[in-house]
Amino acid sequence: MTTPATRAEALHLTGERTVPGIAEENYWYRRHEAAYQQLLPLCEGKTVLEAGCGEGYGAGLIATVAERVLALDYDVPTTEHVARRYPGIGVARANLVFLPLRDASVDVVANFQVIEHLWDQGAFLAECRRVLSPGGRLIVTTPNRLTFTPDSDTPLNPFHTRELAPSELDELLRDAGFEVETLHGLHHGEGVAKLDAKYGGSIIDAQLDVVMGQLPGQATWPAELLADVEGIQAADFAVHGEDLDASLDLVAVAVRR
Repeated sequence: MTTPATRAEALHLTGERTVPGIAEENYWYRRHEAAYQQLLPLCEGKTVLEAGCGEGYGAGLIATVAERVLALDYDVPTTEHVARRYPGIGVARANLVFLPLRDASVDVVANFQVIEHLWDQGAFLAECRRVLSPGGRLIVTTPNRLTFTPDSDTPLNPFHTRELAPSELDELLRDAGFEVETLHGLHHGEGVAKLDAKYGGSIIDAQLDVVMGQLPGQATWPAELLADVEGIQAADFAVHGEDLDASLDLVAVAVRR
């Protein structure tokens, strides 16, 4: 795992961006990685656009199976980092509501944990539809509003503009001209469920109790909790269509009509 002294070599920890190789970030990294692993078969042999690539680990995973990957992000230090760390990927800075691609030029658009950050979600989806070839797929993952910010339409996370419940994501995709092929949810699997039980019902809350009120990357973690978080793997999460309202993240695959 990355040491505190080398964190700056990856990317500045904002409290929102997930960076691989850091013990304290491992729960969130593996949770996101689990969704990528589930959806990699849809990218096999395809030309894939990752719209909002963050640190780039997802684009790197996609590149192991795709024919070609283009990764976009709005943040300049992010795109510079991705270009250095993942040299086999095409990287560009772009506003996601003005995608710098020709019509019908990609087979798959991947949008992982990004749509909740966008001010104009409809305009972004229209751009996704434009750049996708007929029959191409849009893959979206996003926090489930019903569990991430329960009992409120206003996100508690200051980086989020609008979070979505399952029915809201389904409607948003259909209104944008997509056919929703699957709408699943990501849940804690057996491995993380054991940690939930160990830490009074929620490993998430146990982590939040440590970091809330601290600057990103500056909290002092109990050694046992940190070791348990560091040991989590992508296989400790499950993606399926059951009990969707109770899922942690929504995982949608939509087809361009």
